[in-house]
Amino acid sequence: MDYRKLTAAEISILQNQNCTAQEWDKIEVPTNFSPEYVTNVHFSGNVKIGEMLENVTLQGGITLHSGLTNVTLHNVTIGNNCLIRNVANYIANYSIGDNVLIDNVDIMVVDGVSTFGNGTEVAVLNETGGRTVKINDKLSAHIAYIMAMYRHRPNLTARLNEITDFYSRKHSSDTGTVGNNVTLINCGRIENIRIGDNATIRGAIRLSNGSINSNAEAPVTIGHNVIADDFIVSSGSHVDSGAMISRCFIGQSCDLGHGYSASDSLFFSNCQGENGEACAIFAGPFTVTHHKSTLLIAGMFSFMNAGSGSNQSNHMYKLGPIHQGILERGSKTTSDSYVLWPARVGAFSLVMGRHVHNADTSSLPFSYLIENNNKTYLVPGVNLRSVGTVRDSQKWPKRDKRTDPARLDFINYNLLSPYTIQKMFKGIEILKMLKKVSGDLSEEYSFMDTRIKSSSLRKGIQYYKIAITKFLGNSIISRIGDRTFANDEELRQHLTPDSDTGKGEWVDLSGLIAPKELVNDLIKQIEDTEGIRLKTINDAFRQMHDNYYDYEWAWAYEKILQFFELEADKITWKDVVHIIEKWKDAVVTLDNMLYEDAKKEFSKASMTGFGADGSKKTKEEDFEQVRGDFENNSFVKSLHEHIRKKTELGEKVINNLIRACEA
Repeated sequence: MDYRKLTAAEISILQNQNCTAQEWDKIEVPTNFSPEYVTNVHFSGNVKIGEMLENVTLQGGITLHSGLTNVTLHNVTIGNNCLIRNVANYIANYSIGDNVLIDNVDIMVVDGVSTFGNGTEVAVLNETGGRTVKINDKLSAHIAYIMAMYRHRPNLTARLNEITDFYSRKHSSDTGTVGNNVTLINCGRIENIRIGDNATIRGAIRLSNGSINSNAEAPVTIGHNVIADDFIVSSGSHVDSGAMISRCFIGQSCDLGHGYSASDSLFFSNCQGENGEACAIFAGPFTVTHHKSTLLIAGMFSFMNAGSGSNQSNHMYKLGPIHQGILERGSKTTSDSYVLWPARVGAFSLVMGRHVHNADTSSLPFSYLIENNNKTYLVPGVNLRSVGTVRDSQKWPKRDKRTDPARLDFINYNLLSPYTIQKMFKGIEILKMLKKVSGDLSEEYSFMDTRIKSSSLRKGIQYYKIAITKFLGNSIISRIGDRTFANDEELRQHLTPDSDTGKGEWVDLSGLIAPKELVNDLIKQIEDTEGIRLKTINDAFRQMHDNYYDYEWAWAYEKILQFFELEADKITWKDVVHIIEKWKDAVVTLDNMLYEDAKKEFSKASMTGFGADGSKKTKEEDFEQVRGDFENNSFVKSLHEHIRKKTELGEKVINNLIRACEA
């Protein structure tokens, strides 16, 4: 667009409309500028005004013409068709995009050079700062995980800080930006804030030193009574209803509201926080807390649901709040649960009661931790038969609300993966060792400050073996697919992994499940490569995610040979058929366990509270109207369908192998 200086006639009109300027010749306007839509404006410094040709429609259908009213502008560039009015103090040092509405705001200012939240140090997990993460616009859960948890490699920490500092300097400025199609209404102080396209900010009390990374595909909403200092809000997120945020990174499509309070915390994709409080937490994808009485503190979580009154504490210290804890992916806490840090809870486990003995159950996933007489009882593997666990795994992908095509986090939703199955192999070893050391006749076994009952130990081994069989069967069926083979040699060649990558240990980088060797390779690259940037690192994580199933097969194939006691150069189609038969049994057994667990939701006890003023028959009818009947429940029907489909799939692969190889 071409700009020009104001004419003498236009200056005269503006003065008659109560406009003033320190220097009129520092104001630039488009060639078709019409001064009639500029009233009671004071200009200071360099000001550019865009076209004012269109109307702006407010909520409720009120239509106003774009223009400037009751505002002081200092060093401001304004795009086309903006409506800016009723700014109590002034707008200073901002570049404002097209079609922006700013109405009834106290002040908008950039004071000096700002990084807009980039480079803010977040004292996550360790409140004394031992695991500080410097945040930036492109921060993924996986980079943050390495920043926080790999402190045993100080060169890595230094390099990651350098990379973040470079990014922060590159994007620093003494001018803030407001993107296109932004709405700012009834707000207090907006200081050193960068706002992306299509953001809506209504009623925020104070926003200071932050970036609101909104875009047209995934707008951001900041709502009433929000106070946020030193922060970054990623695309698609909503911060509303009195939330108070200090030194936080809020990832893509998160929801924080209803008075939620968070400090020194990281929230990654699809987290939800309402009513309660967070302090120094690492909230990986799908960390959810809804309750006013719930505190999350100094902990690492992901795919986690915190029950009402859930609490942790790190107050058992003498040298400061240095203790931390980890609830591995998929863990849940029940109402009024408590965990004294330090502690570590295995993946997909359920925590019930109060636990004060610093347990580490990371090698025993899918367990219950139950408090009884101030002791922690561990029930290994029992959560594998829980209908809630499977339901959670099905709902997470459906609840991924990210609409931004540029996703920051790479999320693996699998319940069974090399990460969890490797723990089950280890868990079986541990349980067998406990049984061997303490004897078959022991009623209880001690492990890592927990107690395991004899019956729980035996069943835990059984649950893990069933799950391992299911996972390995899934892997071999996926590998074979619809293929047929002329002979055993051709079958062996096809089963041989295309690469050795993935055969070793696997890690969960807060949502991304990957071979540890690849993570170590990337870390070495970060440490050794000058000029490596955030994009390069994120692309490496993307590649790990995209190639997951290739890496998984390399791992699974070795475990198949180990678990079923086979040799790679001697495996036959009959061996594969045997594995698939075992897999079918495992699938049906697990699904039947889930079926029995689901049936509890329709028991007579579950009907308590229904049919308040009627007979037993009324109670049952009321229950059925509200909850439906058991066999027609959508999840129960899906279980039957799952058994049918998996059985047919197994039979199909078996028949293909028999026809091809016997021929």
